[in-house]
Amino acid sequence: MSRVEEALPSPRRKTVRSPAKLTAMEARSVDAMPHGAEWQYEPKWDGFRCLLSRRGGKVDLRSKSGEDLARYFPELVQAALALKATSFLLDGEIVVPHGKTFSFDDLLQRIHPAVSRVKRLSQETPALFIAFDLPATASDKKLAAQPLRRRRPALEAFAKAQFKSHPIFRLSPATSSYATAQKWLKQSGGGSDGVIAKRVDLPYQAGNRDGMQKIKKFRSADCVVGGFRYATNKVNGKRVVGSLLLGLYDGAGLLHHVGFTSAIKQQDKPALTAKLEPLIAPPGFAGNAPGGPSRWSTERSAQWCPLKPKLVVEVCYDHFSGERFRHGTSILRWRPDKAPKQCTFDQLKQKAADPMKLLQ
Repeated sequence: MSRVEEALPSPRRKTVRSPAKLTAMEARSVDAMPHGAEWQYEPKWDGFRCLLSRRGGKVDLRSKSGEDLARYFPELVQAALALKATSFLLDGEIVVPHGKTFSFDDLLQRIHPAVSRVKRLSQETPALFIAFDLPATASDKKLAAQPLRRRRPALEAFAKAQFKSHPIFRLSPATSSYATAQKWLKQSGGGSDGVIAKRVDLPYQAGNRDGMQKIKKFRSADCVVGGFRYATNKVNGKRVVGSLLLGLYDGAGLLHHVGFTSAIKQQDKPALTAKLEPLIAPPGFAGNAPGGPSRWSTERSAQWCPLKPKLVVEVCYDHFSGERFRHGTSILRWRPDKAPKQCTFDQLKQKAADPMKLLQ
């Protein structure tokens, strides 16, 4: 079984909302790092975002989409139960160390239906939990309502008291220094793929992008795979996928075609095709669809297979305008930890600059 096949979620897999009422903060992708006293900076870790909560003898791990991650990371559940604190909610990132770096490939291997395999990998490639926020504790269940400038000291005190004897938990560094953040961005790689900037004067921004921005060396977006086209050439006499058609949701819940990616490894195409074909079903895109009338339309551009909106892929792009990627994108990674409905145009919005001020 290929890495791509293992990374993709099963079409029958259902998302279960977290029993915790809090929804994870989201980040808006921006080109430039914000500068000012109202910002705190942190490394952007290359892992699975996770809300980890403990209530007595019960530990819950939830992805941003509300999916249960506990079964895939039993070592984190046991480590959380070993902490002295018995009631808390942490926001952080799950990563898997590999030498002096973090391996997203090893992390993806953990999303597997076989309990025996998950157990083996939890011992061979144990995960870490990097904490960067503390929305609730036993003594302050409404800590999320406090601004970050108060939550961060609470997190540091919690980490000092709880993490020292349990190295599977780590505290993510934070700084108010713009110069330090620039250094982090310059040195990103090997497990950190950029910088996160957070507003220190705002409470925990559950479910929106108003209080957090992400800055990478490249621009990326999480997109729904709304359809695909077969390649011109066959592999071993069989048709295989040639390109994926990408979509984003608008405010009305309609999925719009925004571009494509064709950078698929040849060896991955047969397994990926086998994964895509069972998902073929109209309409694929309820909003703008591929192959619409334009001067660039060709006979081939109208030939595509619509898919059920089940799969999410993160792509790298150079320019987005007119509600579409202006050039082909490249695949960065599959995102089984994200719900398709989270893939919205909002993640691409930039804060508009005043053009008159730019002319002064």
